Amino acid sequence: MRTHKIATLALAVSAAFSSSVLAQEAATTEKKEASLEQITVTAQKRTQSIQEVPISVATLSGEKFESLFSGGEDILALAVRVPGLYAESSNGRVAPRFYIRGLGNTDFDLAASQPVSIIMDEVVMENVVLKSFPLFDVQQVEVLRGPQGTLFGRNTTAGIIKFDTVKPTQDVEGYAKAGFGSYGTMNFEGAISGGLTDELSARLSVLSQERDDYIDNAATGQNDALGGFDEKAWRLQLLWEPSADFSALLNVHGRDLDGTASIFRGNVFNKGSNDLNDSYDRETVSYDGDLEGNGTDNNPQSYEGLGASLKLEYDMDDVTFTSISAIETAEGSSLGDIDGDAIASQNFVTQDNLDDLEQYTQEFRLASNTSDPMNWQVGAFYYDASFNVTSIDGFFGATTVFHENQTWAVFGQSSYQVNDKLNVTGGIRYTHDKKSLVVGEQNVDGFAVVLGIAAVQDYEDINVDDGQTSFELSANYRVTDDMSVFARYANGFRAQTIQGRDVAFEGAPSVADAETINSFEVGIKSDLFDDTLRLNAAAFYYTVDDMQFSAIGGGNNFTALVNADEGEAYGFEVDAQWLATDELTFTAGYSYNHTEIKDDSLTVAPCGTNASDGFTGYCTVTDERPDGFNAIIDGNPFPQAPESIFNFTARYTIPMGDDGEFFVFTDWAFQGETNIFLYEAVEFTTDDNFEGGLRIGYENFAHNYTVALFGRNITDEDNVKGAIDFANLTGIVNEPRIWGVEFKYTYY
Repeated sequence: MRTHKIATLALAVSAAFSSSVLAQEAATTEKKEASLEQITVTAQKRTQSIQEVPISVATLSGEKFESLFSGGEDILALAVRVPGLYAESSNGRVAPRFYIRGLGNTDFDLAASQPVSIIMDEVVMENVVLKSFPLFDVQQVEVLRGPQGTLFGRNTTAGIIKFDTVKPTQDVEGYAKAGFGSYGTMNFEGAISGGLTDELSARLSVLSQERDDYIDNAATGQNDALGGFDEKAWRLQLLWEPSADFSALLNVHGRDLDGTASIFRGNVFNKGSNDLNDSYDRETVSYDGDLEGNGTDNNPQSYEGLGASLKLEYDMDDVTFTSISAIETAEGSSLGDIDGDAIASQNFVTQDNLDDLEQYTQEFRLASNTSDPMNWQVGAFYYDASFNVTSIDGFFGATTVFHENQTWAVFGQSSYQVNDKLNVTGGIRYTHDKKSLVVGEQNVDGFAVVLGIAAVQDYEDINVDDGQTSFELSANYRVTDDMSVFARYANGFRAQTIQGRDVAFEGAPSVADAETINSFEVGIKSDLFDDTLRLNAAAFYYTVDDMQFSAIGGGNNFTALVNADEGEAYGFEVDAQWLATDELTFTAGYSYNHTEIKDDSLTVAPCGTNASDGFTGYCTVTDERPDGFNAIIDGNPFPQAPESIFNFTARYTIPMGDDGEFFVFTDWAFQGETNIFLYEAVEFTTDDNFEGGLRIGYENFAHNYTVALFGRNITDEDNVKGAIDFANLTGIVNEPRIWGVEFKYTYY
């Protein structure tokens, strides 16, 4: 299988490069006048050229971004599409888990802390459910690699994924897009923007994504029982500009999701192999249980969300004042047949309900607005969130835990243009973080919210708080007009974490101490050959003290937080874009990432191991196990940290008359060796996963429409994305191949 996958990917890439050679030979007598578009980013909360920012940054926009979601994909489609970026989930279309340079968190709980921050329209989305808000009408995505704790203070030890949507305009403009594909997939997306008065403009954006159920449940005899979804989302923005000095932008948005949670597939590996076995069938599962015992739930998932933000900007000549106030709310539930099969002795069904999630954030900034060599900004940030999670299963009943989190921070950053070539930046931030967990303390009509056996346990409230200072120092040196080099040192921390998941199974909550990262990187950014080749690269090294991990599954199937003495990683990323001819454009990216856990005393219980009955597990553990049970994880890679990532796109156009063009666009992404859990086991290590996409269509410039045939996962790869380490080798795989057609009309 591995040889087949590599050969298929190599053939696709070779074909694309062959097209490049033929196109260049045909154009040797023509003078190339086109150049790559200049990209601006707001990675440092001010608009700058991506080539001048002393940070490893990658962007996604336009066709390269939109094509990823043409088959109804959610935010997880971004995984492996940027060097160093990975994402996965065991919670369906909500609660994604992101990793940058190998640093992330595999914890599936709805209260999990993540070291990758998601910023949408300058608002941090901290809870894992908020991170999954659908992507539509997006102007640009920025992936900032490495700690960003100076300007973005919510647990950004790994980096940031920053989304900026299209803003209101006075001129009337908009678009409408419709797509139809396999499995009854239907996607509708649109926006309309324009001035309501001379001072007030508005933009309304909407999204609808649907897919029919297509997976049969063999245990109950139900056909097309699960696998589908119905996602609706909208966004209304009002921009008031009463003068040239002041603006107010109101953003109100919401979502409504009904569908299927993650599909857990039991017994899809044979012991000693990580290949999917003959019992695996993408369109069939065997689910025999739910919370009522009648086997009819089929992993339902339902979530709603509503949020709003208000951004005020006031230009006071040499200084600009910015205020961003935001509130986010969400609630919903997911049910999963976690063991993924119909063996009664292993039946394990759980439901998680998220209730009353409220997140409030406030940021104030003052930033210089001059052409002086010194630029600066200072600010303050406040965060307050509360929610409760109810876990329900067939063994212990229902248990509710209540979470609260408050954070405040003050920060400052300054850049100084030393001379025409050298720019130096320094930043500092103090952050104080406080969390609490309450079990069974709240009552409704005189009755305890917590039900079941766990309700009788005597747990004390847990309160933790910590304050730390983060800082960074970087320099950018322009070697020539077309090339610069940079170096950066950044320090950051992820606040302490409370895990209340085990309360549902009569276990005690666990707490992880704060982790601290020290990161070093150097890089080069260049625009070459008359701005037709953009080549950016960075090399990094970082260490994490008291690194937080989630030990999931294993003995008793508990989820516990642990701290490793240290984590270490090093590697590099390369981002390239080449305008080979006026008709042919390539992009490519590659990252190598070596990660290593350093703690010779830390052990975890692997795959179904339970020391009480002397059972040694169902999977093939390759770690040392001195007591015959627990595995020593010292020297192992971080979980869900791909060692290598490669992505590639090619776009070729043929003019069709004076008003249009025929185009072919293809994108490919490759994921190297990835260890799923903290321990190493043959069955739970993936390698050589890849997916490809294709768009073939016609674009008419005179009438502003595009019609295209699209395909996602066009070679129909069955890639393992996750696993459950119970006693039955359960796996989670990627989405199936989707073919479809899409029509888009744009109005200016």
